[in-house]
Amino acid sequence: MQDLLKTLKILIVEDEKRLAQLLKEAISDSFFKVIIAKDGIEGLKKYKSFKPDIVITDIMMPQLDGLEMTLKIKEIDSNIPIIVLSAHSDKEKLLKAIDVGINKYFIKPFDPDEVIEHIKKLAPKIEKQKISILKDEFIFDNNNFSLHKNEQLINLTKREKEFIYLLIKNKNSIVKTQTIKTSLWDEEVNDERLRTFIKRLRLKTSKDLIENISGQGYLISVLNS
Repeated sequence: MQDLLKTLKILIVEDEKRLAQLLKEAISDSFFKVIIAKDGIEGLKKYKSFKPDIVITDIMMPQLDGLEMTLKIKEIDSNIPIIVLSAHSDKEKLLKAIDVGINKYFIKPFDPDEVIEHIKKLAPKIEKQKISILKDEFIFDNNNFSLHKNEQLINLTKREKEFIYLLIKNKNSIVKTQTIKTSLWDEEVNDERLRTFIKRLRLKTSKDLIENISGQGYLISVLNS
């Protein structure tokens, strides 16, 4: 189990700087890497760049609170485990947390060891998602963002890798065109540019790897889901 935990990346989103640092120090030795974001906006930005396996977040934060951030993250990856740490225990916030797909809710003050124990329960399921078997004998390594076929590495750009990863994280489900644009680009992108991008990727892989659902978006079939 310790070897498995050492492969995981954790993102802590907490506006109380001292608490965030204490939690990071308490759990860092158990995981591959732990980073901190100071609020929901920075948390969303670091989620996109860092690609964590698990997000640990406070609820009450300036600019973008933890539940609003969770909704935006779940639009990108509906399966990522999100753990909430909050001083609030009222029923309304608990119910809302459940509605947005929170996996666990810890009330402050909490024991960091309890957080680690909960992550241990999640780890085997996360490990199963490390390798994705796709159509036409393609295999995508979700840990290092590499695509292979017949043990040969397919040369992809950073954005192409992120696109495949985005589809895999929402495996066998349609990812909306607008979600793809906002996830992959920091600028306004028209439909023609997106289609050209996907056409080039298909030339490197296969025409069947990525499915276009007319008027809705794109999906990828994960055979070992």
